[in-house]
Amino acid sequence: MRGFLSFLIRLCIGGGVAGLAFACNRSTPTLDIAQLVKTTTVHAHAGDFSVTYPGILKAASDVKLSFRVAGPIHKIWVKEGQYVQKGALLAQLDPRDYSLQYEAAAAGYKQVKGETDRIIELYRTNSVSENDYDKAVAAQKQAWALYHARLNALEDTKLKAPFSGYIQKKYFSGYEVVNQGVPVLSMIDDDYLEVNADIPAEDFIRSGDFLDYRMKVDVYPDTLFALEFVEMNQQANFNQLFQARFRMKRSKEVLLAPGMSASVTIQYKPVNEKFSVIPISALIEDDGRSYVWRVEGDDRKVVRKSPVEVYQVQKDGTVIVSAGLQAGDVIVSAGANGLKEGQKIRVLPPVAASNVGHLL
Repeated sequence: MRGFLSFLIRLCIGGGVAGLAFACNRSTPTLDIAQLVKTTTVHAHAGDFSVTYPGILKAASDVKLSFRVAGPIHKIWVKEGQYVQKGALLAQLDPRDYSLQYEAAAAGYKQVKGETDRIIELYRTNSVSENDYDKAVAAQKQAWALYHARLNALEDTKLKAPFSGYIQKKYFSGYEVVNQGVPVLSMIDDDYLEVNADIPAEDFIRSGDFLDYRMKVDVYPDTLFALEFVEMNQQANFNQLFQARFRMKRSKEVLLAPGMSASVTIQYKPVNEKFSVIPISALIEDDGRSYVWRVEGDDRKVVRKSPVEVYQVQKDGTVIVSAGLQAGDVIVSAGANGLKEGQKIRVLPPVAASNVGHLL
């Protein structure tokens, strides 16, 4: 009886193992089983390339204004936020000391000029020596230089707008004494706006191929604004990015202000014209590299794993490939993850135009 039970147990275990092996064999696909996939034909990339980077609008000229001479502030004529035209008087120092110095220099120049003019005229008639003539010319130039220096200092007691724009900030009020070069006011330019974008190294080295620059602003999502390239830093920052500066001329029809978020799109021609476009669903990853399944064979029923170089991923779900494919190649665009090297495939037939909604 005990021997019979042992026989039954061995039989059950053996049958279970055999059944499990049979089930595993059934669940493991073989190369002879044709996998249902969707395919697509590789197309050559046409048109210009473009990249988009975020940016922030800023004033094209946000400058701090200061007097070129020192003295007590007589009056500041503007308020914060006020719009001023180029050349408008913004602030003025007390001009009394500079006015006296100018008048003294003007009087001295007038006297020296009268005396030296007579010596110069006598030299022309050979009535004075060449040495006296040289001294007269030097004295006249020295008096002229002092006169104009005092005149300039008097004019520098007036602080005028270097461009049309808005007063951003006042750092002093009236009757305070300021030194030369100390900021008194700050202004922002009303004619232009700037936007900065951080460019990675792979685009920095292609900056010679840049063709066009456009910008979108969050508050005007459907409008493209033309940009003018200003300059690009030649040294990367801590994030290994190169800052590029662009500017745009203000428009009265569109209200834009510094601090608004923007996106800068740069269009350029690729250095290699043999680029192709594939859907992103065709890509598979293996050991850190990108591959596609190329459909080969006389009857296009076998797949081969082919490495590709991804150049750029587009927002429309396509990928620009720089190497590994040619226009006209047929690749698997759906169902690529379950395939094996050399496996047979069955191509999913296209949906009929009358099958609206893929219901049939």
